Amino acid sequence: MKIRWTSRSVRVRIDDLEVAALLRGERLDARLEWPGGGWPGGGWSMVLDPTADGVQGEGGLLRIGLASELSRLADPNTEGVRLPGPPRVDVEKDYRPAHLS
Repeated sequence: MKIRWTSRSVRVRIDDLEVAALLRGERLDARLEWPGGGWPGGGWSMVLDPTADGVQGEGGLLRIGLASELSRLADPNTEGVRLPGPPRVDVEKDYRPAHLS
């Protein structure tokens, strides 16, 4: 998972194996820790949650719920999905040739 953020949005790029994990109901977590950061243990954390909907933030945690968007994300003709937020979140597929059948 690759994450890029700006002052108003977050862009998340996931590969085919991560999309498959979301379709199996698995959460994807990313964490950046530093002493004194906002999340327990310090830092920042983001979760892609296939069982929830919407964008929610609390402290250093950003939870991105994808339940209502999973079918669109799984569609091979769709490059990704956008959730309005705030912050706005774009979840895009980043498929590399090594994982393609």
